[in-house]
Amino acid sequence: MIPIIDSHHHIWRKADLAWLQGPMLPRIFGPYEPLRRDYPIEEFKADLAGCGVVASVYVQANWPKERAVDETAWVQSVGDATGWPQAIVGYADMLSEAAPATIEQLVRFRAFRGVRMQIHWHENELYRFASRPDVAADPVFRRNLRALAHHGLTFDLQVFTSQMAGAAEMAAANRDVTFVLQHAGMLEDLSPAGVAAWREGMKRLADQPNIVAKLSALGTFLRRNDPAHIAFVAAETVALFGPERCMFGSNFPIEKLWTTYPELIAANRAAVAALPETDQRLVLHGTAARVYRMDMPA
Repeated sequence: MIPIIDSHHHIWRKADLAWLQGPMLPRIFGPYEPLRRDYPIEEFKADLAGCGVVASVYVQANWPKERAVDETAWVQSVGDATGWPQAIVGYADMLSEAAPATIEQLVRFRAFRGVRMQIHWHENELYRFASRPDVAADPVFRRNLRALAHHGLTFDLQVFTSQMAGAAEMAAANRDVTFVLQHAGMLEDLSPAGVAAWREGMKRLADQPNIVAKLSALGTFLRRNDPAHIAFVAAETVALFGPERCMFGSNFPIEKLWTTYPELIAANRAAVAALPETDQRLVLHGTAARVYRMDMPA
């Protein structure tokens, strides 16, 4: 069995996440009552038991902005105590002049590997996270990318189809940063025109050698684990980026709203089963190990 690295998951304490407290705020993945509680590393490890997962990458879970360093510090403490996760993608406000100082604090944590600031914007307000569609063009944002480059850090890039041209231009202007495209470009419009536009945008992104794609959260807009849909998105993405620039991520516990970890792994293993074994290893293990600098046996 090919070992898996889960390149995208979250653990959390409800007390640290404003969006889990008070009234339920609209979220891109729909109603989330079952998630309004702690999701500790012990539960995550129980969820993935028997699935062949050998390592994982934690991705920031939207703590209050002013507590960005606290989030990474807490996750690092969990890693020190349990051995999981093995790498951390934290948060810095890339629209703030203070971002370089925040990054200087974050790199002190041994598992810290990169930053995610969600910049996705959509005409549908329920899908919108950023305040405007063109954050990637902001001069402060662009300057702060240099701080990531200085430390060899990644930027986990989350955009919709309409933003892909701008994201590709940003990547072209910042060759010394590796951009990790979240959720295979978040295909949400499954009409023929929507798929065609997504495919064209994905091609623009794939043309930039410093962008890699994460096969994660593919149930977000369907609100179910759909093996056929996962296979379609995986095939399209691998064909454009190549297996050496694709990686699997579970997006747990979000996907736990509609599926189990073993079912999700089965769908993703099936989605790449027709590839040569060396390519399967890249998608399920090797790319994540390389991009997030994880010292893992192949």
